[in-house]
Amino acid sequence: MKKLRSGYTTGACAAAAAKAAAMLLLQNTEYSPTTHPSPSRGEGKGGGESLDSGLWTLDAEVDIPFPDGSRHTFKIHNSKLITRNSQLVARASVIKDAGDDPDVTNGAEIVAEARFQKTEYSPTTHPSPSRGEGKGGGESLGSGLWTLDAVLINGGKGIGIVTKPGLPVPVGEPAINPVPRRMIKEAVMEALSESPEALKCRSAEVFNFRTSELPSCRAIEVTISVPDGESLAKKTMNPRLGIIGGISILGTTGIVKPLSSEAWTATITASMDVAKAVGHNEIVLSTGRVSENAHIKKYHLREESYVMMGDYLEFSLLEAKRHRFKKIHLCAQWAKMLKIAMAIPQTHVRHGAIDIKKAIEFLRDLGLGPWLLAREFNTAREVFDLISSTLKTQHPTFFLKVCTAAKTYAERITEGIPVSTHLVSYEGTILSSSE
Repeated sequence: MKKLRSGYTTGACAAAAAKAAAMLLLQNTEYSPTTHPSPSRGEGKGGGESLDSGLWTLDAEVDIPFPDGSRHTFKIHNSKLITRNSQLVARASVIKDAGDDPDVTNGAEIVAEARFQKTEYSPTTHPSPSRGEGKGGGESLGSGLWTLDAVLINGGKGIGIVTKPGLPVPVGEPAINPVPRRMIKEAVMEALSESPEALKCRSAEVFNFRTSELPSCRAIEVTISVPDGESLAKKTMNPRLGIIGGISILGTTGIVKPLSSEAWTATITASMDVAKAVGHNEIVLSTGRVSENAHIKKYHLREESYVMMGDYLEFSLLEAKRHRFKKIHLCAQWAKMLKIAMAIPQTHVRHGAIDIKKAIEFLRDLGLGPWLLAREFNTAREVFDLISSTLKTQHPTFFLKVCTAAKTYAERITEGIPVSTHLVSYEGTILSSSE
């Protein structure tokens, strides 16, 4: 079997693009693959190539630090210098490579723009950087060198805005999570430390730059954007989480592991955080969109109460317990509900397809007649269809037994928090409920 390839998070791509944009701004020239090839000697990834004019050009790649201390290299997709409102702005982008993970943002262009944030120096408000204290102070680069003291991070086009409480980013802020923010800042600070000598100096000289060399400023402002972010966000859970107008810049490690549970479980936790923050005491866990919509049509609970758990049953129940919800609704179609009733904590087929023989024995123990054992079945759907057509008026009672068994297993996990289970038909209606 082919080994699946890992990729990079949107946060890592944003940090790489931000470093490239900062380098471009500080070096005051533009990278063009057709006119400014990477240095043939291959030295200094992320560095520059000196031109006869004294300007610098950006290499085709930059490398950045990751939270675990490792370093990774990114190819710069596009970069340019522009003038906006009489101010120089550097723009660079990275194409996200999520590896073999089915990520909706795979192939998306992650863009960073960098500009100087103009702020006049005042001795009364900006203490000497030699102490490294207070607003306006510097950050040491080692060997007595100092550079600008702040990196400001904003969200641009295609980056969602947080509108509901409970997420790690405050309401009203762009949905750029804490770890990506930290990665962006560290990457830009590296660009500052690696910039030409005119943009770093010893502490005694830090405010003695000529205006032409360093506009009156003490920060670099970085704006992250994703041109297709608004349309991509419609394929995510962002609208339900209260993230409006675009995608989130996510990631805790910088690495996307193919078919990993990290993205799912993080969304489950975030959904519950939001539900709790807006005051809901009941949560609805569903294995898919059809099951969720069936519950919405019948019970009409608030949008934030609905959590798409996918196949992560045990994780979701434990998270609901940790969040101290007072009641849990559990919605699934036949094959998934049967797995839950059989006490299988992970319901995806990759964790083991349902054993039809064991399922038949389980159903027989619930009271289904021995006639079922005389048949051969390939799928759980075949079993469902036969029960529905053969038992006719009796099948609602039998389906209730399956729901009750699933309820019993779920409540063993939640340890006292009541769970109601809802079996959803393949046509999208609730067939039976344990309550």
